Amino acid sequence: MEATKTKLSFEEALTKLETIVESMESGDVPLADLLARFEEGTKLLKVCETRLKDAELKIEQLKKQKDGAVGFEKFEASRED
Repeated sequence: MEATKTKLSFEEALTKLETIVESMESGDVPLADLLARFEEGTKLLKVCETRLKDAELKIEQLKKQKDGAVGFEKFEASRED
């Protein structure tokens, strides 16, 4: 099962994590199941954090300038509300 979690994409892990949180928030989960879901959610959170950190490092590498210095630019996310 651990190998499966490392193969999850960020989006898959986040979706599963959101499902777990919603079920835990419902209040209808027995304590034993609640603890198991909390443990699974913690593992999924680590997967998400790892994927985000990897993406951040890739972006930094892509933005690396010719002289070896890293140039950071402000990222403007476009939102369509």
